[in-house]
Amino acid sequence: MSRFFKKLYLAVVIPCALNLPVTIFSLAGVMTGEKMDYDFLELMVWLAAVFFLCLGTYLWLLVWPARDSARTGLRARMMMGGRRSIYWGLYGAVVQSFLTWRLLRPSSGPALMIGRGLQILDIVLALAAILLLLFSGTLRIFFTSKRLGIARRLVMLFTWWIPIVNLLVLLYACRLVYEEYDFEREKAQLRALRVDSDLCATKYPLLLVHGIGFRDLRYFNYWGRIPRELKRNGAVIYYGNQEALGTIAYNAEDIRKRILQIREETGAEKVNIIAHSKGGLDARCAVTTLGMSPYVASLTTMNTPHRGCRFVDYACRLPEGFYRFVAGCFDRTFAKFGDKAPDFYTATHQFATEASVRFNEKTPDMPGVYYQSYTSKMKNPFSHLLLSIPWCLIWPLEGENDGLVSVESAKWGEFRGVFSNKRLRGISHGDIIDLKRQDYKGFDVVETYVKIVAELKEKGF
Repeated sequence: MSRFFKKLYLAVVIPCALNLPVTIFSLAGVMTGEKMDYDFLELMVWLAAVFFLCLGTYLWLLVWPARDSARTGLRARMMMGGRRSIYWGLYGAVVQSFLTWRLLRPSSGPALMIGRGLQILDIVLALAAILLLLFSGTLRIFFTSKRLGIARRLVMLFTWWIPIVNLLVLLYACRLVYEEYDFEREKAQLRALRVDSDLCATKYPLLLVHGIGFRDLRYFNYWGRIPRELKRNGAVIYYGNQEALGTIAYNAEDIRKRILQIREETGAEKVNIIAHSKGGLDARCAVTTLGMSPYVASLTTMNTPHRGCRFVDYACRLPEGFYRFVAGCFDRTFAKFGDKAPDFYTATHQFATEASVRFNEKTPDMPGVYYQSYTSKMKNPFSHLLLSIPWCLIWPLEGENDGLVSVESAKWGEFRGVFSNKRLRGISHGDIIDLKRQDYKGFDVVETYVKIVAELKEKGF
């Protein structure tokens, strides 16, 4: 069925489904009129067919996922099915307004050959059916959309009972849902074109090195959806598995051991390191200080504070006793998550600008290793609520930043650019590793890493 005829079918059947009692009784009245000659069995068959057609269409609209030839997945199809329920529910509300006016007219009873009580019942049932369509659709996009975020979900909850406002919020949510689906569809089509692709099949394996405060967990990937897409395009991926709150030197030792382990497992001469945040400093230390440069082909740093963070300078001026108390709380917490030597106090002090100067002097770039860097920037403090305060502290001191690291501090080796998007939000320190698993208009974080790795392959790494 073409899209036009499908919509035409729904446009006719939905009002009938919403007004099922009136539809059935009116049809029965017409079929038993003077000019009709149907026996009882034929009448029942026709009425049953109309009843199940209308009811089946309504239930399909209420719960069934949208069709999708692009194979975006069940989540996206359920999300679009919810959007479809909302739009057809609104269409039903408009049509029902006219039908209600028609039913409640004084002359409507004889014309439709049904009693006033049945008309009132029909209107009540139609209103309930419309609300159910809207509620079902709202629930589906509420629980399946990734782009709505926490703030928009809260707005939807608090405005649900406010007339007109709830409608505007719902239409806005539907627009965001379509943008999200369109993005997913383009990704699915791109994957279909890249079946059995070796776009990211680099000469050397990839070693992904996380930043401070996280670990490489089995069931929650620090890098979000990025590794899966890289593997789909031929990449061989390993993880650093270093400490969450370890010092640079301690974590560098973990990375050294990991590089040697990868060489032994794969037989590869070298590895390509992609490191985020403090992981870039850990990796640089392993390459330069611990002698891993012969085994590292390239080091790509993402949002790494190579020149420190000036707001950390102010944080280090907090009372010593208070700072160590807070550090102790963090250390005890992360020890429970697997850290063998958590040292929040030292690790955070290593972000100070003076400490960074000393680190850079002792950790020069090594010949034979290709160094490149990228970063991103938030456009305002509301881009990422958890990073709003650091952003406000860094902006007057260092200018553009991602909520934790300034653009200038992130530049190292061959600086490849600053990632942002077309909206006012920008891309934060967490967005650049797909921490929230969200897509932002004007920036595709997963595809960004595919391009980075594809370029490494082109360079012969």
